[in-house]
Amino acid sequence: MFRQLKSDIQAVFDNDPAARSKWEVIFTYSGLHAIWMHRIAHAFYRRKWFTVARAISQFSRFMTGIEIHPGARIGKRFFIDHGMGVVIGETCEIGDDVVIYHGVTLGGTGKEKGKRHPTIGNNVVISAGAKVLGSFKVGDYSRIGANAVVIREVPPNSTVVGVPGRVVKRDGVRVDRLNHGDLPDPVVEYFRHLQRQIDELKAELKHVKEKNGGALEHDTQSV
Repeated sequence: MFRQLKSDIQAVFDNDPAARSKWEVIFTYSGLHAIWMHRIAHAFYRRKWFTVARAISQFSRFMTGIEIHPGARIGKRFFIDHGMGVVIGETCEIGDDVVIYHGVTLGGTGKEKGKRHPTIGNNVVISAGAKVLGSFKVGDYSRIGANAVVIREVPPNSTVVGVPGRVVKRDGVRVDRLNHGDLPDPVVEYFRHLQRQIDELKAELKHVKEKNGGALEHDTQSV
């Protein structure tokens, strides 16, 4: 038990350069508090004391802003940085040395039964605001970009960005040439499309007017 607590504290120092002392980490890091309370809740959950487990998890949510279902299985040295808004579902499984940031959701996609939340491999980093939804696996050493929405399996050693999430790098090699810094604005593109249609209609109307005007002039000269 004490070895587990010590490794949780060390995970903070390994991942957060702002951590200065053990006392600061123990008393002020809400992510660490949420993990410790989850370990207690999970122990009750495994013994089928579901109401007690949920009460502990709800208290933890109230105190930290982090919601971890007591049924979730979490590995060693798990670190939640700036954890406000983090949600982790009941059947979620998280490996060792995983780091997630605020606003991350590890959730399901509907009312399906059984395994409905993702399995996160070892040494995975999930950036702020990312949503990982469904009962698939995110492979070891993968990286999920900020605000990405991941709805399908992620191979090991991959980088995923975008909505929906797509693999842009695997094993250090770029596999997608999409530049996410230059994504088009869909609203602007829609107005440009409308403007092209208006220009085409104007040109067609002008052509019709010219044609009808020429025909009228010809009829006048004949008379």
